[in-house]
Amino acid sequence: MASSFNRVILAGNMTRDPEARALPSGQALTKFSLAVNRAYTTKEGEKREEVTYVDIESYGKQAEIIAKYCGKGSGILVEGRLKLDQWEDKKTGEKRSRLGVVLENFTFIGGKSQGGEEGGSAPRARGGNDTPSPAPDHGGDDVPF
Repeated sequence: MASSFNRVILAGNMTRDPEARALPSGQALTKFSLAVNRAYTTKEGEKREEVTYVDIESYGKQAEIIAKYCGKGSGILVEGRLKLDQWEDKKTGEKRSRLGVVLENFTFIGGKSQGGEEGGSAPRARGGNDTPSPAPDHGGDDVPF
């Protein structure tokens, strides 16, 4: 059997304040939606932008930190894995599904924190494995050397 790889890295802004709660086990759960922008140029030379909205869920200490330090508009870089939730709609009986991301690591980026200071004042949180940070985006398709 071939091995699989399920890894997602996204950077964007929260579309609303995070929703925090505790699971029956007592573990913290925080959910939020991330808006990820992509700028591109059409064949006609017109600059456009598309936005993708992604549902994110975080657990444990990371969930507590996000709930405490983040709010609508907060910039965050998320590393995690894709998760497909499937259920049956109780009203219509239709099968439904939603693709989201389970957060494993994150870093606060840009923007202002709730205290009004520029980003970087809140701690960086990491999961169990030490994955190197992604290389910086130098923009465009040019090689950075």
